[in-house]
Amino acid sequence: MSSQGVFTWPLRVYYEDTDAGGIVYYVNYLKFMERARTEWLRTLGWEQADLPWLFVVRRADTEYRQPARLDDYLQVKTEMASARGARLVFSQSVCRGQELLCQARVEVACVDRESLKPVRLPQDLLAALRGSAAVSL
Repeated sequence: MSSQGVFTWPLRVYYEDTDAGGIVYYVNYLKFMERARTEWLRTLGWEQADLPWLFVVRRADTEYRQPARLDDYLQVKTEMASARGARLVFSQSVCRGQELLCQARVEVACVDRESLKPVRLPQDLLAALRGSAAVSL
């Protein structure tokens, strides 16, 4: 789902996502965000397994505000903040309804699948992302 430059991916919190107290374990928010970025690419026709390059997380600045709990229905919102050279920066948030639970700024690098050296972002990928979201490039 995409609206006003924001891709939204819904998910449910399962038992495996939580700690012994039924609270989502902190690192799982990053997994939720990874899934949303992957699904966004998939909706644009890009299957990561078929690409000659990889996206690797270079940096993730994360702020946790409120806990999610077992069986919560969440939305992961993703928008591209910037793109330059071999880097994409995403602003992402995890919400329960209107309540912000976690937000992050995630920088990913585009690297060659074999050499793992940085490669410029493909223009057709940038065009697809530009066409689906408001982007500052």
